[in-house]
Amino acid sequence: MRSALPLSSSPLEVFWVFLKLGLSSFGGPVAHLGYFRAELVQRRQWLSDAAYSDLVALCQVLPGPASSQVGMGVGLLRAGGWGLLAAWLGFTLPSAALMFAFALGLKELGTLEGAGWLAGLKLAAVAVVAQAVSGMARTLTPDAPRSSLAVLTAVLVLVFPVAWVQPLALILAGVLGARFLKAEDLPVGDHLFTPLPRRVGAMLLACCGLLLLALPLLSAALPRPDLRLFDGFYRSGALVFGGGHVVLPLLQSVVVPHFMDASSFVAGYGAVQAVPGPLFTFAAYLGAAAHSGLNPVYAATLTTVAVFLPAALLVAGALPFWNDLRGRPGVRRALSGLNAGVVGLLLAALYTPVFTSAVHSGAQLALALAAWLALVVWKLPPWAVVLGCAGVGLAFL
Repeated sequence: MRSALPLSSSPLEVFWVFLKLGLSSFGGPVAHLGYFRAELVQRRQWLSDAAYSDLVALCQVLPGPASSQVGMGVGLLRAGGWGLLAAWLGFTLPSAALMFAFALGLKELGTLEGAGWLAGLKLAAVAVVAQAVSGMARTLTPDAPRSSLAVLTAVLVLVFPVAWVQPLALILAGVLGARFLKAEDLPVGDHLFTPLPRRVGAMLLACCGLLLLALPLLSAALPRPDLRLFDGFYRSGALVFGGGHVVLPLLQSVVVPHFMDASSFVAGYGAVQAVPGPLFTFAAYLGAAAHSGLNPVYAATLTTVAVFLPAALLVAGALPFWNDLRGRPGVRRALSGLNAGVVGLLLAALYTPVFTSAVHSGAQLALALAAWLALVVWKLPPWAVVLGCAGVGLAFL
């Protein structure tokens, strides 16, 4: 089965699929990968498991929000450049709109600390990630060497819980795979049809680097608040490895104390944990809540586009080179090691932060197990399990 037929979807179809994911994908970037796999690999068969894991491995070693980059990559493979934009817009719009609304109504909202429905959402994420780990492990770590690489990756990430260890552990898994795995025992993998030529990919990568260098100079030469915000949020999106929570200190250095106080920053951080979609939409809240003198809609749009733009340029720029690299035996061995490393990364994340932040009592563990049963055995859709866990959490937790 081919992982993605040439331009086999319309941008509108891609938008609606990712809008549904953007409305239902709770639990952070690791959980998002589980939701993506259930919808795009299992249900719609837009990609095979191997091709999906290839894309995940590529996005894990790129700077930026990995789950959003995976979505952009799928959109590009299915419907070209407009598909990339449609996937990003669909997946990002719900949480960005909610964070924008929260910024405008912050004074009327109470704290989210201890909310039962939020606890239920976290428990749903435990089940989703557990399902993703087990499913990908069966396909990508079928033998002792690859299972060992997965466990080694998980051990490194758990023992050294700092952001830079994640890409380093994946690179190590790739190096060990290239050195010790046997090429003849590895699948070639599905061809990822990329509708962009390599010269366009090279131009996009160059553009990403040029903006990173030029924006600080432009912001210093023209001291305008919109340029200052765009520069700071672009740099935050371009320089973060590990995605998600790792971007928070970078964003804090941009907006505190220049555009808001620390308490407002923390309030928005609490709220973004409760909405579906990518954590990077925290940028929409920061733009709207910033004391910049700009129109809130303009500022929120500006900061959201800025923080995601490097991710789009990097994934679109890297994909045209991917098939040429992945067809070589050495790269195939390394890719198999990387795929095993992705399983280990998901396994580590299943424990922390997913499990450790969600399960604090026997009742919570019981709800997580029930959610896993509903997903794996009863085959209920993820969105139904998410809503059910939120309802149970609201009523009993």
